[in-house]
Amino acid sequence: MPHDRPMTDATGWMTHPDFRAHNADLIHPERPQRLAAIETALDESDLLAELMPIRFGPATDEQIELVHTPDYLGRLDQMEGRYFDPDTFIGPRSPEIARLAAGGVIAAARAVWSGECANAFCAPRPPGHHALPDRAMGFCLLNNVAIASRAIQSENPGAKMFILDWDVHHGNGTQAIFYQDPTVLYASCHQFPFYPGTGDARETGSGDGLGTTVNVPLRAGMGDAEFLDAIDRILNDHALAFKPDMVFISCGFDAHHRDPLAELRVTTEAFGKATRRVCEFATSAFGSKVVSVLEGGYDLEALASASVAHVRELRAAASRNEDSQ
Repeated sequence: MPHDRPMTDATGWMTHPDFRAHNADLIHPERPQRLAAIETALDESDLLAELMPIRFGPATDEQIELVHTPDYLGRLDQMEGRYFDPDTFIGPRSPEIARLAAGGVIAAARAVWSGECANAFCAPRPPGHHALPDRAMGFCLLNNVAIASRAIQSENPGAKMFILDWDVHHGNGTQAIFYQDPTVLYASCHQFPFYPGTGDARETGSGDGLGTTVNVPLRAGMGDAEFLDAIDRILNDHALAFKPDMVFISCGFDAHHRDPLAELRVTTEAFGKATRRVCEFATSAFGSKVVSVLEGGYDLEALASASVAHVRELRAAASRNEDSQ
């Protein structure tokens, strides 16, 4: 799908203080301090001042139900203050905050699609890629990336979305949502075998969506070389032929070697290199259009440094895009 709108050199920034009000307990790894660590690091690196804040409100039920069932949404609203599963807490304001997070990612995607900014980094809580159409899972309540992808498609019929998931845990929710959909390429590199148990290389989609699910499993202990090779294989062997109109990155930083919940050995520098490769692919394929959405990452120091490396490359890509106009 061609894009004839002029692009700016802005990188959008989506977050909100209310995201920190989603809280389980002091020992839960998906904690409010994650966003504080990212924002502090971006500020200290002078990147925060360069970012364009995205204005947004909560996603509507109509937008959410492009992905999630009405029954699930109703049940979510009734579970305040309880655990949906052993990992996933629904706090007093969690359903409200999850709607706000999904709305923020939609707004960022619209801003990038329209050319208001060249790319965007979204830092929502709770994360989203484990959320299935009918249930919460793995710290995730609503599938932010899937909802935003569907929202853009509903407003732009025929648009093709490419979701690259490099969180260390396979995005089983996102895969399930798009498994039979030929208009969305879902590709993931992740530790395997590992939680949540999905993501075997033989999982490639079904029906009309056969071939538009790609999984590149990585064994525990693998590091930068294997991670970057997986990114290259996804881009060159699959995304290039798919010819997407927009890229979403399900941007977990828990493949970092410092992360306490996984066993890959990826460095901060490799996250920067992966970001650059994705941006170069997007620019060459269709003139940018990259929306990055935070998923996991539970060591605060690693999360902060990787976020800085990631955003620095988004900024560089936006500047290159403006120079090429």
